[in-house]
Amino acid sequence: MSIRKFNWPIWAGFLLSLIAFLSYFLVFVWFPVTRDFPWANLLLFVLAAALLLVGLRRAFSSERSHPRRSKIAGTILATLSVAVFAFFILSTFILARRLPASHSAPQVGQTAPDFTLSDTNDKPVSLSELLTSPVNGKAPRGVLLVFYRGYW
Repeated sequence: MSIRKFNWPIWAGFLLSLIAFLSYFLVFVWFPVTRDFPWANLLLFVLAAALLLVGLRRAFSSERSHPRRSKIAGTILATLSVAVFAFFILSTFILARRLPASHSAPQVGQTAPDFTLSDTNDKPVSLSELLTSPVNGKAPRGVLLVFYRGYW
C-alpha cells in the first residue's frame, strides 16, 4: 500500500489567491502607496501562481502515483484561482476607470468658486486673498489647487 502525499502547494496557492483578492479591499485600499497601484496584491498573486504551478506539476507528474481526484482538484483550484485573478484585474484596473465623473467639480482651467480654509497655523486663507496678494512684487496669474484625500 502506497502512502499518498497531500498536495499542499495547490491548496496554498488557491488560498493565497483568495487572500490577495480580499486583502486589497479590506487592507491595502486604506494606504495610498498600495491603493493607487496594487503592487502588493500583484506580488501575492505571483506567489500564488508559483504555488499553483508547483501543485499542478506535482499532481500531474508521472513518477508519482497521485489519485485521479488530486488531478481534478488541482485543475479546479487552478481554474478558480485564475478566475479570481481575472476578476481582480477587471475590478481594479478596468471597471474603476468607468466610475462616473463628478459634474460639479471644477475642471482644469475653470475658475474655482471662492472658499476659505485654515492653513497649517489655523489662520483662515481664502482663494480670493491668494489671487490678490502679491508674490515677488507681482500679482499672481493663478493658483494651483491640489486636492488629495487626507486621513486626519
